[in-house]
Amino acid sequence: MTDTEDRISTTHVGSLPRPPKLLELLTARQDGTDVDEDEWTTTVADATKNVLERQAEVGLDVVNNGEQSRVSFNWYVADRLSGIDGEREQELWADLQEYPEYADETFQTDVIDLSMQPAVTGPVEYTGREEVEIELEEFHDALAAVDADFEGTFVTSASPSIVATTHVDEYYDSYEEFLFAISDAMREEYELVAESGATLQIDAPELLTIGQTAAYADEPLEEVKDATRLHVEALNEALENVPTERVRLHTCWGSYEGPHHLDADLVDLLPELYEADITGVSIEQANPRHQHEYRAFAEHPLPDGWTLIPGVVDVKTNVIDHPETIADRLERVADAVDDATPLVAAPDCGFGTQAGLGMVHPEIAWAKLEALVEGAEIATERVY
Repeated sequence: MTDTEDRISTTHVGSLPRPPKLLELLTARQDGTDVDEDEWTTTVADATKNVLERQAEVGLDVVNNGEQSRVSFNWYVADRLSGIDGEREQELWADLQEYPEYADETFQTDVIDLSMQPAVTGPVEYTGREEVEIELEEFHDALAAVDADFEGTFVTSASPSIVATTHVDEYYDSYEEFLFAISDAMREEYELVAESGATLQIDAPELLTIGQTAAYADEPLEEVKDATRLHVEALNEALENVPTERVRLHTCWGSYEGPHHLDADLVDLLPELYEADITGVSIEQANPRHQHEYRAFAEHPLPDGWTLIPGVVDVKTNVIDHPETIADRLERVADAVDDATPLVAAPDCGFGTQAGLGMVHPEIAWAKLEALVEGAEIATERVY
């Protein structure tokens, strides 16, 4: 992890707005249409360079490639895992099932159909070494082409359990067998990212959202905790060969604008997250349903040596968070944690987790990131 002892640095959560031309090509690829590979390569390279230049312009410290070439933060794995074939209809989150008309009106994208889940019909093995090496090379080349001195870089990767919970298993005899097969497969990607020199960010919203799924919505808290423990165990197995100081984890209650009234409480699940073999954790703090939960960090202090990456900018509305409001959010988190715990300011989630479904207009997303940097500077003056 990259952090500082005398100020609050800044980062983001991974996905950033994609340009229209790239969205067109992503749509064509998803539809099975042949895409000119030279055009694809050039478009991805230009988008990656541009997204790095924008991050430099707004003043972010720890940056990435914006997931420009990925169709989503989790379903990109269909290009890197065997055994995935076809799609099946999925159930809505439990909170959205109570408001189906709203869900039908809101969750539409021309690139992917969020009402469907990829299906696993054969053994899951990692086949994406070439794809991840290309993505890492594109990122490295873009970094070399941009005139900026960033504090650090990161690359995102889907957790074993987000793959398991967002893909329909039609092959394995049990969920646990399915989960650990994915864990064994994804370890290759995790190791490749860590070896590249970038921090590996594990995207694992399901560690907090498992209670929102239809399978667990009516289950007691202990059952939800058991599921979270199992998911952390699978993650740790996949990270066995990756140094903990090279791993940060993002979890949240879902990057969708919904009621969220069935969300789990952070204070109940935070101790389970602390069992992960990581040294940095990113958790929402700007979400209006969860802004009070900075108190959980006082009740359950972070493990020694960990960095906290609080989300202090909303990613679900086009209201540009005021820098003073961002500073307030950071200050109350700083008051809740141990003085030795480094803070890195971030948004709650990504701004483009699903290609084509942006809750926030691209230019407003960048304005929000500018406000993030300004808010971190204000908070630094207050805290240090």
